[in-house]
Amino acid sequence: MRPREANCFSIEDQKNSVTTSSKPRRLRWVGLGLAGTALLCVLTLLLGIGHWLVVNDPLEKAQAIVVLSGRMPLRALEAAKLFREGYAPEVWLTHSTEPGATLQAMGIQYAGEESYDEKVLMHEGVPADAIQVLPPPIINTADEVEVVAEALEKKKGKAVILVTSKVHTRRVRILWHRLAANRGRAVVRAASDDPFEPGRWWRTTSDALDVIREFLGILNAWAGMPLHPSR
Repeated sequence: MRPREANCFSIEDQKNSVTTSSKPRRLRWVGLGLAGTALLCVLTLLLGIGHWLVVNDPLEKAQAIVVLSGRMPLRALEAAKLFREGYAPEVWLTHSTEPGATLQAMGIQYAGEESYDEKVLMHEGVPADAIQVLPPPIINTADEVEVVAEALEKKKGKAVILVTSKVHTRRVRILWHRLAANRGRAVVRAASDDPFEPGRWWRTTSDALDVIREFLGILNAWAGMPLHPSR
């Protein structure tokens, strides 16, 4: 009888050994599955973020078409096209402090980006008396939103069309809703000739840097804008 009992214990030990050794194997498969899922989520985010950053609101009649600072002359060309199509009677330009202030301190004359945008607009058929440079100086997009909202309020207008680059559109919309939603509507439009490719943004350094900057800027806006622009 004793040999048979010993044999039974041996079989039971073997079962326990198989069960114990299979646990780490299952845990490894679970870990690999979770890692694969996380990698897939990251890849989906990276591949889709370019499209997510680009928004285009439906066009409507507005008080003015605003050329946001940067990417000259693409934004001004788009604004001129919208003006010719009759979406607003005025085109507004913002006035950036740099690099004019630094160059002026060095005794170097600088006309300013807005002066060149004005020339582009006039070249494209916008009359000079329909172009207005908003005087308060700006440093960043948040400043522009504040300046434009103030001008819209003074004009007692209801909406403006904000023209910017494709990759910049979502941040502009978020900033308007955060800073100026109670002062009117903003129709955010991307320059149609902007070469940014949202589905292939990682292929060029300029597009990749734009995406990273815009994503970080949006995170900053969502966080209540704790980071301020360098001066």
